[in-house]
Amino acid sequence: MPILKLDAIDRRILTALQRDARLTNVQLAEEVGLSPSPCLRRVRILEKAGVIGGYHATLDRGGVGLDLTVFVGVKVERHHDETASAFREAVQALPEVISCHLVSGEADFLLQVVVPNLAGYERFLLGTLLKLPGVSDVRSNFAIQTVKAEAPLPLDHLPERHAAGIPAVQRIGRSQSGTAAVAGGT
Repeated sequence: MPILKLDAIDRRILTALQRDARLTNVQLAEEVGLSPSPCLRRVRILEKAGVIGGYHATLDRGGVGLDLTVFVGVKVERHHDETASAFREAVQALPEVISCHLVSGEADFLLQVVVPNLAGYERFLLGTLLKLPGVSDVRSNFAIQTVKAEAPLPLDHLPERHAAGIPAVQRIGRSQSGTAAVAGGT
């Protein structure tokens, strides 16, 4: 799949949707300076290209009884063979693991695990994690306080203005008299 070249309007769309994915298309279009049809087309293109991977609700972990977050470094035997692949596949099926990263350093994988409490983590560790294929070492780090979590992705590296040669998008609005008026916008 070719890489989608994002412009300033795409950046504004993505910023707005990261802030509030429940915006209606009309609200989003108004915020980014487009009429609704071109705005919806751009959103659909971003979705189809995989830039927008989905929409979801962010839940309060404590509010749903998941009060303990543990960052777990896992070493696996023979990191580059079938054992590591089997570990990756097994981790995908574990609901307690909300993220898993292949990392460099002392561990091979870094997991973020959420459980109700210390007893819940002990059950997960002894009953599940240590039984996964190829696990040779586990180091657990317990979160004392979350300072920053699930922040929007930074988009400052994307263009703020249209690239040269790309015409500014026009949007149609209503004048005070109620007649259609075309205004240049970006």
